[in-house]
Amino acid sequence: MNICFLLADAANAAAGTFFGLGMVALILVIVASIFWIWMLIDALTNPALDSTSKLIWALVIFFLHLLGALIYFFVARGRRSNPVP
Repeated sequence: MNICFLLADAANAAAGTFFGLGMVALILVIVASIFWIWMLIDALTNPALDSTSKLIWALVIFFLHLLGALIYFFVARGRRSNPVP
């Protein structure tokens, strides 16, 4: 077999792997963004929180992005008086 064909096959395999990883990363970014927006809206509409707490949680989520959304999800979201199904 010619060395050019072997190099071309290796390049195609590498490009396919790179494209696949890029698609996985894109999906993860989209899911994380949806989760971030969901937690931001949830913090602003949570009836169990007073207005000051809502503002603080919204700022935490806004400035800490995914980390803030995760903190809110595990700490404050469980205190809802009427959980969303």
